Amino acid sequence: MDELYVIIGFILLILGAEGFVQGAVSLASKFRVPPLLIGFTIVALGTSLPELAVVLEALDTEGGDDIAIGGIIGSNISNVMLVLGSAALLGASEYPGRGIRRDAVAVLVASLILVGATLFGSISQLLGVLMIILLVTFYAYSYNHAKDHNVPPENENSIFSQNLSFAILALLGGGVMVWLGADLLMEGVKGMIAKYGISESVIGLTIVALGTSLPEFAVTVISALRGHGGVALGNVLGSNVMNILGILGIASIVGGGIVISSNFAEGDIWLLLISSGLVCGMLLDNREIGRGVGLSLVLGYLTYIVLLIS
Repeated sequence: MDELYVIIGFILLILGAEGFVQGAVSLASKFRVPPLLIGFTIVALGTSLPELAVVLEALDTEGGDDIAIGGIIGSNISNVMLVLGSAALLGASEYPGRGIRRDAVAVLVASLILVGATLFGSISQLLGVLMIILLVTFYAYSYNHAKDHNVPPENENSIFSQNLSFAILALLGGGVMVWLGADLLMEGVKGMIAKYGISESVIGLTIVALGTSLPEFAVTVISALRGHGGVALGNVLGSNVMNILGILGIASIVGGGIVISSNFAEGDIWLLLISSGLVCGMLLDNREIGRGVGLSLVLGYLTYIVLLIS
């Protein structure tokens, strides 16, 4: 049943997040909220709901800090190496624009903050508040830049645009599904830890990380197949910034701080920094991320997972 709980939990997380986003976008459109503001707030929050729900749920369990931190570090490693690598293999390697370079800087800053917190051994409530302030400042700057430069809005359409009742139902139902999915996922994870003797940090870095990265993987790969390389890159970078500054910031405030095991400083956090630094460095240098780099990232990620499991 533990494995079944994990699978059902992931399904509920993904479907719930999609329903929440569609319902929220439709409601915002009905009340004439600017499309750019929808993209920078509602859509960003909705696609990060699985990570937020799982992290907050994990904090209430024994060894939950390791699962929470492992889930975020693992999710960001997966986003850069597996998700972005797969997109590059599919040809999503167009030259970056100014917005992508701005996001690359934000990813580097957020990653360095997480590295510092890992070496220090914790994320305090105060640091969590500062992370949220930094995230809000970044979104405000991004929104103003997009508005001033007439950047075309994205994701403003919803399948429920013409039906307010369905939009409200999707919003509420999606939220319930996300939190129910997180609860089932953590029940399954706790059972697997007891059954197989796997450490909480490894569970977070593998099962939790891969599961909560599925929405980003789907969006990025679909964008790559449709030839929207900028959307694919932006989705990965934006998700990584939200995961560190937003999810861990909120979790540290709610949980009264998060203790970070020294195990993460032995290799995982450095892999995150190196992989993120490589990709962001290429973007800042205006280089395209070609199929060769994509293949190296994917193979590197698969090797990392094998080493973790073994």
